Amino acid sequence: MNQQFRKDVDEGLSATVKHLPSKYFYDDEGSRIFQQIMLMPEYYLTNCEFEILEQQSACIHNAFDFTQHFNIIELGAGDGSKTFQLLRYLTEQEVDFTYVPVDISTEAMDQLKAALQKQLPQLSIQPVVGDYFQVLREKTASDNSQNLLLFLGGNIGNYAYDEALQLLQLFNSVMKSNDKLLIGMDLQKNPITIHSAYYDPAGITKAFNLNLLRRINRELGGNFIIDQFDFYCHYHPGNGEVRSFLVSLEDQIVEIADLGKSYHFQKNELIGTELSKKYTFEEIEQLAQNSGFEIRKNFLDSRQYFTNTLWTKP
Repeated sequence: MNQQFRKDVDEGLSATVKHLPSKYFYDDEGSRIFQQIMLMPEYYLTNCEFEILEQQSACIHNAFDFTQHFNIIELGAGDGSKTFQLLRYLTEQEVDFTYVPVDISTEAMDQLKAALQKQLPQLSIQPVVGDYFQVLREKTASDNSQNLLLFLGGNIGNYAYDEALQLLQLFNSVMKSNDKLLIGMDLQKNPITIHSAYYDPAGITKAFNLNLLRRINRELGGNFIIDQFDFYCHYHPGNGEVRSFLVSLEDQIVEIADLGKSYHFQKNELIGTELSKKYTFEEIEQLAQNSGFEIRKNFLDSRQYFTNTLWTKP
């Protein structure tokens, strides 16, 4: 990971239009800050998905159509707070399954395992720290059980269309026939509601983005002066995209010791940090078809802000 991190940081900061991959938000500190984001009243995504998984667990379970033991493999599990509702229902119904949470944060996985062992002692849990695809390949190659993949939280929206399509096609390629994918997707809605979720007055989202610079300082020997950068985001209702940026407040040069290089930032120059795509139902249908899936059912919250859409591999 560290070698790839160095490569991606160098390429991103050397580009004509500077950018840093949002996947690097989630070190241990970033994961802690994101847990704060999920508790913000403006960040409706968490509550919407929580509502779906809490109130519609029985319907979701019925739509799995698994008759024997299966695995629930959650990609990017984090603290598992939303998934808990589904896990509790399945455990109470004595459904035969194993929960396999996957995350790149060791701290998040340790905390999740400890919490679930206390709250759901009957749960069979096999947490894994690592890369999604390595885990998926190993699990599907060594286990004949059916699999339900969870990709929750609207994370698919962090990928441009071609990247999202490639990711979903890779998921499909390691899945068995009749395996399922339950994927969280944020829906297009009032632009003010969306903008407020990413430009919160408490500045937690700003801290989440700035932590990326702190991570470069910690892990790569960077000398970013954090106070010389600010945060900005913008929602475009025409294409459903939230774009987030860090803004250089000064004309400055930043050195990164591990890379042996320095990078010039002009005053007001932007570093692109995140895309968060909001979908229409037509776009969801197109994405499912183009990645080789069939939509089984869209589960919606009461305000119809968000969907957990269940796809099957034919």
